[in-house]
Amino acid sequence: MIDENVFAKIIAGEIPAEVLFEEDDLIVIKDIKPKAPVHYLVVPRKEIRTINDSREQDAQLLGRMILAGKKAARKLGIDDGYKLVFNVEAKGGQVIPHIHLHVLGGWQDGASE
Repeated sequence: MIDENVFAKIIAGEIPAEVLFEEDDLIVIKDIKPKAPVHYLVVPRKEIRTINDSREQDAQLLGRMILAGKKAARKLGIDDGYKLVFNVEAKGGQVIPHIHLHVLGGWQDGASE
């Protein structure tokens, strides 16, 4: 895992990112290492290391992240087909120790991997 929390630095304005939109409790940014033709991340401002560290009081935030993913897909013109993905822990593909939701799409003819 990456030792530094790059998302906290983006949220604090310490490093730049391509921002699609922001809300009170989250930010939606373009992924710098895309795994799809369109790849954005929904990142909560609250630092939670991984989904395994989420608690009952985070349920509303997690729901808002999913709704922000839907909103991002619409804004990006991929709402006719996309994926929302949480990677959990290093063995699940999580690289940055701050939960985030991947919004992936833009494949032609449904050819996604």
